[in-house]
Amino acid sequence: MAPGDYRIDFKALKARVGIDDVAYSLGYRLDRKAGVGRYIELVLGEGREKRDTIIVSNRRDKASQTFFRRDGSKGDVVSFIRENLNSFNASGQNEWLRIAKVLAQFANMPEPDYGRERDYVRAASAPQVFDPKRYSVRPIDPDRIPRLFSQRGLSADTVRTLAPFISLVSDRRNENFNGFNIGFPYTNGQSDKVRGYEIRGMGGYKSKAAGTDSSTAAWVADLSHGRNGLVRHVFFCESAFDAMAFFQMNRTRLGEDIALVSLGGTFSDRQVQGVMERFPNARAYDCFDNDLAGRVNGLRLMALVEDIPLKITKTDAGLMVEAKGKSFDISPERSIYTQVGDHIPVRYRMGQWQPPKDFKDWNDCLLGRRAEPKIMPSKHERDDNLAERRNSGIKM
Repeated sequence: MAPGDYRIDFKALKARVGIDDVAYSLGYRLDRKAGVGRYIELVLGEGREKRDTIIVSNRRDKASQTFFRRDGSKGDVVSFIRENLNSFNASGQNEWLRIAKVLAQFANMPEPDYGRERDYVRAASAPQVFDPKRYSVRPIDPDRIPRLFSQRGLSADTVRTLAPFISLVSDRRNENFNGFNIGFPYTNGQSDKVRGYEIRGMGGYKSKAAGTDSSTAAWVADLSHGRNGLVRHVFFCESAFDAMAFFQMNRTRLGEDIALVSLGGTFSDRQVQGVMERFPNARAYDCFDNDLAGRVNGLRLMALVEDIPLKITKTDAGLMVEAKGKSFDISPERSIYTQVGDHIPVRYRMGQWQPPKDFKDWNDCLLGRRAEPKIMPSKHERDDNLAERRNSGIKM
């Protein structure tokens, strides 16, 4: 069986992990005012800072839990982890292996080693293919800019400049929500054909259009207006909002020979390779988040741009990298390029332009929302906390 052909049967893992377990670990809280019964409402953020609300069913039966939002989006624990995959420090050949590892951690089960030839199980469902006819699409009206942009600190001037690369989209199959969300179209550089959307909406809603090609396509805002050979700098971010915030904060220093890219969080090798093939004379820049997942993304980007095979492993101290027969530690607090360059030759084909250290990402920096210092619990503390929540249910 070829490496790309195997899939994972999540049934056993899902039976032991609830959506509420995952949500609480991400900082969601129980909204008691909404009532507690067959359904519970979990909220991320407070007041005007509220970023997401999910309604979870079957709170006492982990295996049967599902969630939905009032805009009509819904899913199970696998799809919820997938939405938030960058919040967990799990590595793997693809996002499904990473999701399996996250589930195993919550279930207090050994992390699956899918690198060995054993127990490969096909997924229960075939991957979806993006159907553009499913979505109603409108351009951004420069005189009626959606309020969500200003809530994200993005100016009308920034939105108007990037409007050619943004749409308003509505899912025709969503019977519970007939409005429009903001859609960032994904293309793969071979043509202008849209291969999906990174979607953002009010109340912290974030998703991707069904069947979006996240293997070879990405959101790309080419400020050279199609003159690809003139682009000299390509800035990679984890989301389109981060890319827009980066552009707004550094616009006077950037010029017009640039492209902004969102990889939508987790990314594949072909996404990066496809973007760099589109702009053959450009230098890539790591503009990823200031967290451990962001440093992993930066190392992966460097490996692709520099053409250096790397193996990256999470350690108690940070990260360990194996490359060219050497093994060395990487501190997330320092420049990864400098640290890697201390051990192996690099050609410095990539730059780093991360947000200031006090901020998690560029959008938080634009909003002045500083990151709170976090004291990471030990594995034993995480296991004890998870076991306590399972035994006691939701505390009232």
